[in-house]
Amino acid sequence: MYCFSNVQGVGHNDDKVLVLAATNTPYSLDQAVRRRFDKRIYIPLPDMKARQHMFKVHLGDTPHSLTESDFESLARRTDGFSGSDIAVCVKDVLFEPVRKTQDAMFFFKADGGMWMPCGPKQPGAVQTTMQELATKGLAAQILPPPISRTDFEKVLARQRPTVSKKDLEVHERFTKEFGEEG
Repeated sequence: MYCFSNVQGVGHNDDKVLVLAATNTPYSLDQAVRRRFDKRIYIPLPDMKARQHMFKVHLGDTPHSLTESDFESLARRTDGFSGSDIAVCVKDVLFEPVRKTQDAMFFFKADGGMWMPCGPKQPGAVQTTMQELATKGLAAQILPPPISRTDFEKVLARQRPTVSKKDLEVHERFTKEFGEEG
């Protein structure tokens, strides 16, 4: 992504206005537009530490079982992903516990009286479905499982980065010709 900025005076006093713009297609801007911006700064794709942090930020306080090592693994596995790609990935992952709960054939009663999906070998497992529990008036007592590394692996198996190597090369050429590194 490219950020453009310019500070220009307004009127006849010393007031300044900052104009800040961003685009993923800086090469499509007319040269007259480019000329009006003092700074043309290339913002590269997030590095590994940034991606690791983005996963944590997007998960927020959602219950999960991920370790620091899991976040590092996710960051390594998503090399070439944009911040937007990571946000989309996490949004998709947030639905995995719901999908598991909807597809579950066994539930167990956890601490606090909440029903959680499980496998048939889980101690206390009862063969039932989410719909059957809801029919019995227990819908409010169904608790989806916390997000796991497996949920991310499932989503990442089908997700690809939206920025290609060719796109990056175009940005790098534009930076050499008109911009600066961010």
